[in-house]
Amino acid sequence: MATTENTTSERPTSGPGTAPPPPPVFTDRDFWHGSELDVGAYLDRLGLSGDLPPTLDTLTAVHRAHLAAIPFENLQLLFDRPVPLDVPSLTDKMVRHHRGGYCYEQNLLLAAALDRLGFTLTAFSARVSVGGDGRPRPSTHALLKVEPDGSPWLVDVGFGGGGLLEPFPFVDGHQTSQDGWDLRLDRISEVGEEEWLLRSFDGKEWRNLYSFTTAGNLPQDYEIFSHYLTTHPRSPFRSRLMAARTIGGTRYSLTDTTLTVERVGTDRKDPGVGPEREVRELRVEELGEVLREVFDIRLDQGERGVVEERVRGFLGV
Repeated sequence: MATTENTTSERPTSGPGTAPPPPPVFTDRDFWHGSELDVGAYLDRLGLSGDLPPTLDTLTAVHRAHLAAIPFENLQLLFDRPVPLDVPSLTDKMVRHHRGGYCYEQNLLLAAALDRLGFTLTAFSARVSVGGDGRPRPSTHALLKVEPDGSPWLVDVGFGGGGLLEPFPFVDGHQTSQDGWDLRLDRISEVGEEEWLLRSFDGKEWRNLYSFTTAGNLPQDYEIFSHYLTTHPRSPFRSRLMAARTIGGTRYSLTDTTLTVERVGTDRKDPGVGPEREVRELRVEELGEVLREVFDIRLDQGERGVVEERVRGFLGV
């Protein structure tokens, strides 16, 4: 005989239960290791002193001074030396020994300094567009988002192909001129929804510099990217000499024996729009002097000899 049972029962109410709250994901939140930086030596290298609170004015002053004082360069790879990214190594090389570095070195040194000065920051990775053929490249460039006074600004002292002279507002469609360098930031959706593109205007047309997403990166991520760039046989950093330095409206760049000087704004010799460009071909024997006088890169005689030998090999002379 069938029986009828009451199958309706009250569902348990949802709630946190008896499990404790989960622990933090990371037990070490000292991402940028600002405490490991000799901030006094860094600021001396930049020519800055005095009270530097975590404000936009301070961020702008540090950004401009860093670009002018510490050049972009890839000489470690010509010397077949490692490229460590820890803060003490960066300080020793770029501050105490008057050398420069490439994007990961530059922006990690800056991140440590900003952390030490009390700024809040996030690191991003970018796909470089300059010199490409329109096909997407891997994300091999570093840049920072910094939030003085609660507003987000892009910061980047490590882009050897031009780029920011000072912090740039993280605002869709923002366009501005920094001492005559015309720049624009746009939100795009080529790969994902949260994607951004930085462009520069060369006097005739807009040139894509790099695109990036807002996923946060850490120095550990940059270690992996840097290892690839410094060891892969087809890496552009291993097949030529590179150096760059930007001082206000004047940008100097060196590729092997080709020295290019670009001037904009009031630094131009003649009035006009966009960069005024001068190109000079150097003798290999001039490289050591130009690295010292133009880029403030101080090499000993043995290192100068290595540079000359490697560049002759790159050029096949």
